[in-house]
Amino acid sequence: MHTVGELLREWRHRRRLSQLDLAIAADVSARHVSLVETGKSRPSAEMIVRLAEQLDVPLRERNRLLLAAGFAPRYAERPLDREALAAAWDAIERVLRAHEPYPALAIDRRWNIVMSNRALDPFLAGVAPDLLVPPVNMVRVGLDPRGLAPHIVNLAQVRALLRTRIARQLATAPDPELTALYEELLAPHAGDPGQPAGSEIAIPMIFRFGGRELRLFSTTTTFGTPMDITLDEVSIESYYPTDADSAAYFTAAPA
Repeated sequence: MHTVGELLREWRHRRRLSQLDLAIAADVSARHVSLVETGKSRPSAEMIVRLAEQLDVPLRERNRLLLAAGFAPRYAERPLDREALAAAWDAIERVLRAHEPYPALAIDRRWNIVMSNRALDPFLAGVAPDLLVPPVNMVRVGLDPRGLAPHIVNLAQVRALLRTRIARQLATAPDPELTALYEELLAPHAGDPGQPAGSEIAIPMIFRFGGRELRLFSTTTTFGTPMDITLDEVSIESYYPTDADSAAYFTAAPA
């Protein structure tokens, strides 16, 4: 069991901040930060939260900091359903539905799909049934040969993009299960692509279904000021066509 000072020091190193940098950001003295990290001063719960905010510590890990200092956890973790988080559930549902006819889905911190809109269904139609047993993992579905991988024209490039995103995520908030997923499916290999073509507005995912190519780029949306761990870890992936032909595929599809 690490002390709260040791944990805070780990997060400060992870964020590449000096004690002085953190002290200035949190409006405390550098000496106080040093005393907290070395265990010579016991911080209050409010001080822990203040330092954690400046270090951009995820809510799940803020609870761990509080527990290490002997305080009760401050942030709840409720299931994402209509009863526990009704307003959030409705907000996500509205965003996904409003994005139709283009695909959009909500994922948790381990890239498990927690909700999706109807536009995603055709993409999953040919995926092996065992890959669609909840929790359905977006990375596994995308990269598994029994999933979408055979339909992704630029698979090596997509894998490299996912590797970059998840490596950045793990650097921000380490997670053993996500690390295992990364090591299983995203290990670097010789076939990784170089720099993307400069003509693209964003690096696309290029799908081929029935001889037709669909080019999509994605955006990511998160909750701005969550106080619940579940909401802190949910993000919405929305996909947009990069050209008129790809857009026509979706607008011509039956509702």
